[in-house]
Amino acid sequence: MLIKRIITAVVLLAILLPALFLGSPNVFNALTLILIAAGVWEWSRMNGYSHSKSIFFALDAFVICAGLVYIGLTRYPMPMLWLMAIALWVLISSFLLTKGVASWARIPQAIRLIVGALLICTTWLAVSQLRQIGINLLLSTLLLVWAADICAYAAGRLFGGKLFGDRKLAVSISPGKTWEGVLGGFIGVLLIAYFWLWLDQKHAPDSLSLYTLLQARFGKFMLLALIFLTMLAVVGDLIESLVKRSAGVKDSSGLLPGHGGVLDRVDALLPVLPAAMFLVSNL
Repeated sequence: MLIKRIITAVVLLAILLPALFLGSPNVFNALTLILIAAGVWEWSRMNGYSHSKSIFFALDAFVICAGLVYIGLTRYPMPMLWLMAIALWVLISSFLLTKGVASWARIPQAIRLIVGALLICTTWLAVSQLRQIGINLLLSTLLLVWAADICAYAAGRLFGGKLFGDRKLAVSISPGKTWEGVLGGFIGVLLIAYFWLWLDQKHAPDSLSLYTLLQARFGKFMLLALIFLTMLAVVGDLIESLVKRSAGVKDSSGLLPGHGGVLDRVDALLPVLPAAMFLVSNL
């Protein structure tokens, strides 16, 4: 399993990193759109649709997103779209995490499909616009989620149950997640944030980082924005775990050997990227 994980990660990085640093964002956008369309296929399958229908929905998502880019939508600010995505994530997560796994199946299948596909595609639009603004902004946003995930895992393994007792974050959804992990994830985000603030000052990147933009807009209240984004990363992970439990599957698919599916790798990014775009809008 470890060998598969490493090989898959190396292959993905070998494809995506050169595309990311190309002068034009078109290749990177196309590659990430393929991954997002695969995510819509996984989402459809987890919500009970057949393989053929799921492929149809994935192709629809690909064509719609590509069409929005073609007409130039991503060249303009879209704060209301990002705000809508944030509102949906907050409302849906508040309901589902309160009601538990069984509540997911009670939502009509078509609504589950449409809302999920909409949020997945909105995330891709955020990726596209972040890349268009600058590589530094996109990477700093991605690193926030990755730092939160890695540090949460490390803190959970080292300190789980030692600071907050036996209180689990969401035992019926993801038994391994702890409040110590959440705290460790936020500390990791803080370290990344202050490192990037220093980096922006010492060098001349192609764009300002997420953290410099948040500091410019919110000043000392930047910490509240970072807490919000960290919690959204946790929410994205938990919601996907809840949906998988409801569907009775371990992974969203087997598209990425050793890693599961696309949604298994981007679940925490789904709510964070639109929220980050909203927080830095109009600067």
